Amino acid sequence: MNVEVYSDIACPWCRLGTYQFHRAVAATGATPDVDLVHRPYLLDPDAPEEPRPLTEAVIELFGPEQAEAMLTGMTRLGADEGIEYRFDRAVAVSTLTAHRLLWLTLNEHGAKVQAALATALFDAHFRDGVNVADHASLTDLAERAGLDGGQVRTFLASGAGVAEVRDQAAAARRDGVTTVPRFVFENGEVIVGETSTEALGDALRKAAAG
Repeated sequence: MNVEVYSDIACPWCRLGTYQFHRAVAATGATPDVDLVHRPYLLDPDAPEEPRPLTEAVIELFGPEQAEAMLTGMTRLGADEGIEYRFDRAVAVSTLTAHRLLWLTLNEHGAKVQAALATALFDAHFRDGVNVADHASLTDLAERAGLDGGQVRTFLASGAGVAEVRDQAAAARRDGVTTVPRFVFENGEVIVGETSTEALGDALRKAAAG
């Protein structure tokens, strides 16, 4: 079974949702038979390549009080689920290059390796303060996921995949994807935004039953 998720590395809810999805798969005992395919979504298609503190960017968007409440709430919610968010370390930066790497990984190595790399990218961004637009950092993460470092460096330097990722992200918006994460199951069921391990597990069981 393939399940597609539209998500962005810059989205803390996407990090939480995909974590809950993998927990749901494990709980249903369907791990060998379920693949999560990551489809690109760019929350900010024009985000700069130059990183800056994420807290600074969030304050600009929402103001200091709302920003603090949002980040504190997300940190607490993550901790309750077993996820560490370190917004004090995180940087706001374009995720286009990270999506290019996920696109390459899916095409060359399949959905399971792509899903593992996506998890590593989320942790790098939200927990470790890694600049996910930096080619060296991305190559290191890719090598840990089993990709060939030389191939990744050549790919990232080439600009390959830029048009494909932008086209896919734009197509998602045209198709009505405005909120992520968005999980699409083979039976047509769609789960959007904040969810739970239980809801995702129910959707998996329904899809498996046809």
